[in-house]
Amino acid sequence: MASEQTSAEMAAPAAIDGTDVESAPAGIPDEVATERALEAILMIADEPQSVVGLAAGIGRPVADVRRALAALVADYDGVAGTPRRGFELREVGGGWRLYVRAEFDDVVRDVVHTQSPAKLSQAALETLAVIAYKQPISRGAIASIRAVNVDSVVRTLLGRGLITEAFTDSETGAIHYATTDLLLTQLGINSLDELPKISPLLDDGSRGFDDV
Repeated sequence: MASEQTSAEMAAPAAIDGTDVESAPAGIPDEVATERALEAILMIADEPQSVVGLAAGIGRPVADVRRALAALVADYDGVAGTPRRGFELREVGGGWRLYVRAEFDDVVRDVVHTQSPAKLSQAALETLAVIAYKQPISRGAIASIRAVNVDSVVRTLLGRGLITEAFTDSETGAIHYATTDLLLTQLGINSLDELPKISPLLDDGSRGFDDV
């Protein structure tokens, strides 16, 4: 038997930023509109999205969103004769996100490296340095250290293959990032232990006292 719905599932959360499947074109069934709305959000999501957050974002009950997610998983996996996609929808750390299927990792990596030969920006280099010295580290912690939003920069570093998702915190759902072997190759070192010590480069605060 189906389990009893929670109070959160019985409630229909209000839409965020005016996004609501009720505004879908006429003639489209509610369940199809829900799936399409979820796809649109998941296509741009950088972090796993919780079911409750997705429900609030499209203005649908949690129970409807759970059913729609299950339908999308089955669709992408090629169940019931549908084409198996090169990407998959996975639940990680309490949230949902689209991922490239493992068998296509090398293909995607080669394309990204070939089509992204440009040098890293100063912002990307600074973010990469933070990750290299503080890994594994979450996006929020990186942003706190740099005092700027790092979403686009982290996407760039992931796309270049210089960093990877090390693990997802089971409590917060935050992804923690670490550097890859490709970075070692680019730097011409064998281990992160060969990175220069950062402490001698930091101001210990004594300069202000010496100048008095």
